[in-house]
Amino acid sequence: MQRAFRDMAQKGHVDLEAEEMAIRAASHRLGGRLLEKLLNAEGGGYAGSCLPCGQGHEARFIEYRKKGLVTILSPVEVRRAYYHCEGCGEGVIPKDRELDIVGTSFSPGVRRMMGQVGGKEAFKEGRKDLEVLAGLRVTTKAVERVSETTGQQIEQQNQREQEQILSGRVLPFLGEAAIAKLYVTIDGTGVPVVARETEGRKGKDPTGKAKTREAKLGCVFTQTRVDQQGYPVRDEESTTYVGAIETAEGFGRRIYAEAVRRGLRWAQKLIILGDGAKWIWGTAEEQFPGATEIVDLYHAREHLAKVAKLVYGVQAPKSQAWLSARREELDDGKVEAVVAAMGRPRLQDGGAQEEVQTEMEYFRGNAERMRYAKFRSQGLFVGSGVVEAGCKTIFGQRLKLSGMHWTVSGANAIIALRCCQMSGRWEEFWESRVAD
Repeated sequence: MQRAFRDMAQKGHVDLEAEEMAIRAASHRLGGRLLEKLLNAEGGGYAGSCLPCGQGHEARFIEYRKKGLVTILSPVEVRRAYYHCEGCGEGVIPKDRELDIVGTSFSPGVRRMMGQVGGKEAFKEGRKDLEVLAGLRVTTKAVERVSETTGQQIEQQNQREQEQILSGRVLPFLGEAAIAKLYVTIDGTGVPVVARETEGRKGKDPTGKAKTREAKLGCVFTQTRVDQQGYPVRDEESTTYVGAIETAEGFGRRIYAEAVRRGLRWAQKLIILGDGAKWIWGTAEEQFPGATEIVDLYHAREHLAKVAKLVYGVQAPKSQAWLSARREELDDGKVEAVVAAMGRPRLQDGGAQEEVQTEMEYFRGNAERMRYAKFRSQGLFVGSGVVEAGCKTIFGQRLKLSGMHWTVSGANAIIALRCCQMSGRWEEFWESRVAD
């Protein structure tokens, strides 16, 4: 370090960035040597000639073994006492458990950094950021493996939490007052997967082969007030996310557990927001009976635009006039009037007429979920923009980039990781790992 400063003084000028990087590298090397001495100060974790293996047997001390470990400072070497259990046929290394490095050559600090970038960007880009921002050199594959392992650990924790809630051992809600309005918003989108994950599934492209699997996302947030114009205002930093590629039944349990964790039983009013997908309302009716159900207004307007196109074409003035009138009726919650207007034209094209009939059934089936004037008078949200933005951020910006194809297990690991980070539970997860 002193030599670096002398060299700078002799040059008479400073390339600041180069010197910063040089000093950082020197600091990391020095810190790594100090860390290595600290890790090996107690001699290797020797715990006597024998110790319990954890499976009901005793493991016998064999020897000391060294392990290379990548830390956020520099690579170090750790000396550990190695025991072997004849009953299990496996080795036991107490020091690895103590340092949280069982089955890995990366320190907890490095794994945390790798999970941080792996949940936010492509693994290759994450590797580059780690090198530039932290001076940490790892492979792209290592970032992938550690990120997915971390996501799997988060999902395991999620499943334990869910089991506690569903079995009646409810986690305490730490809020100080009753929740005025609790929203549950649900949506789904396709995530590109490898070919073996879609075997036997029908797709929408001309080949008939599916190329994606539907990932389901749920958002839970709260609302306390409206603005001066009477529009609802989402409580700041109140949104949490859960998601996975799974069945509607499995997702129903997941989103219900999250709603309970967020204070469902203290909520004065529960609102479910979604598009017209049947599985969404099936989930709502099964998990949240009695909730106020609202179809996203903007999805409903898209269905109106489809009918206008079918009946009058795209650019025709009559099409625009018809659409404008129907939108006013829809905004007022007059769904029956909208359906009646759809039924008046008689189209010559049998296929188009059938599509119009399908749209009429969509509005009839969701009529009570489209009383928008009433919902607005109650100061409620009528759009599912929060969950749609969540789909773009969690799925679109991370799992649906060009060239990406996932296994279901890999995608679910990253979904769990990303939901944890976006829900503000990242620190909580790492603290719970230390506690375990």
